[in-house]
Amino acid sequence: MKAPRVMIAAASSGSGKTLITCGILQALCQRGMVADAFKCGPDYIDPMFHTRVIGTPCRNLDPFFCDEEMLRYLFLRSASRFTVSILEGVMGYYDGVAGTSLHGSSYDLARITKTPVVLVVNTRGMSRSIVPLIQGMVRYREDSHICGVILNRMSPSLYPEIRDIVEEECGIKVLGYVPPVPEAVIESRHLGLVTPEGVADLKEKLDKMAEVLKNSVDLDALLALADAAEDLEYRTPAIPDPLGDKKGQVRIAAARDEAFCFYYEDNLDLLRQMGAEIVEFSPLRDSCLPDGIHGLILPGGYPELFADVLEKNESMRRSIYEAVRNGLPSLAECGGFMYLHREMEDMKGNVFQGVGLVDGKAYRTEKLGRFGYITLTANRDQILGKTGTKLRAHEFHYFDSTSCGDSFHAQKPSRKRNWDCIHGEERCAWGFPHLYFYSNPEAASHFVEACADYKKEQADKET
Repeated sequence: MKAPRVMIAAASSGSGKTLITCGILQALCQRGMVADAFKCGPDYIDPMFHTRVIGTPCRNLDPFFCDEEMLRYLFLRSASRFTVSILEGVMGYYDGVAGTSLHGSSYDLARITKTPVVLVVNTRGMSRSIVPLIQGMVRYREDSHICGVILNRMSPSLYPEIRDIVEEECGIKVLGYVPPVPEAVIESRHLGLVTPEGVADLKEKLDKMAEVLKNSVDLDALLALADAAEDLEYRTPAIPDPLGDKKGQVRIAAARDEAFCFYYEDNLDLLRQMGAEIVEFSPLRDSCLPDGIHGLILPGGYPELFADVLEKNESMRRSIYEAVRNGLPSLAECGGFMYLHREMEDMKGNVFQGVGLVDGKAYRTEKLGRFGYITLTANRDQILGKTGTKLRAHEFHYFDSTSCGDSFHAQKPSRKRNWDCIHGEERCAWGFPHLYFYSNPEAASHFVEACADYKKEQADKET
């Protein structure tokens, strides 16, 4: 399958690749092109900005979460519907699992998907010194896939000379430069960038960046690189079909608002593919759960920033508590898990009441406690599968709990660190890990089956 594509990567985090990626997407949309966007790795926030620009969901592509065949399938399933796909890298281009492996890196994704790469080089504080940096990045691997560079934070007056030096000594095309654009800066928060809803004048910032890029970056050359990408082959994986011909008859409520917004779009797509209907609601603004639901998902997000509002919405907390106590199947991750606690701290250490399903307290810590990829193995039978069920996941949080659960065992890749986590029973799985369903679609199928069982039980009660 032909799928024009290009990756925007960098030598390190903080090089400006997210803002440049969004500016490129905005410029392409202004040309009338139908662009698709992907984020390498487990990031939730960058995809929200991509989605805001292109108007359709951005998806994650992560070589740690699933094998190469599945990764190509997930990419092409979405990319085939668009004119061009822009992939944003993660961290430094060669930084992978545990910080010491190439596996899971942006390079790994480019290799698997045979994607041409444009390297964003942060030139702040450098001029000719960028030459050996670029040479090293390009030559570190024979199949680096790096085909061009964009010089970020580059002086317009210095650019022509530096461009010529780079092209002559590195043998690589310089696609342009980006001068400092202070009016387009996007602020940061403790989990990374703020979400799009938290950025004042976001459209104006993105329009400004797009205007700058149209004048300083050769977008036609970038599109030519994308169009020259090799054709890809894939096989459609076998996906469980828990509902059979009863698709659309199971409704799963999924929290989505400013407090709960961290979703892998492919997780929701997989549930839909299995026949579930996703019904969104807001724990911040709605008074109760949606009617006629058979399952519940509470994702991560920023409940600590809205703890007072969540506490004051007592009717929603009571609605969730009673529904789950009465057997409603439920999944809760990170911020959603914190919300289910009896007590939850905010960023200042103030204590607020949560839903009360977890008999414990979610509390603020001074630093990242458990961070990065993990492999989960079920210690006992629960809603996601039997003892021994494996899932891949990710953690990133500044909070901890007095009651983390013990139904799964978490193991860090390439590290000795391991621990027990997650409250998992026949009808629930609540914990800090963010799960990726395509690492084990059977786990998602078990959740959908539990929702179908709950629906049948409710129908039997009515008759």
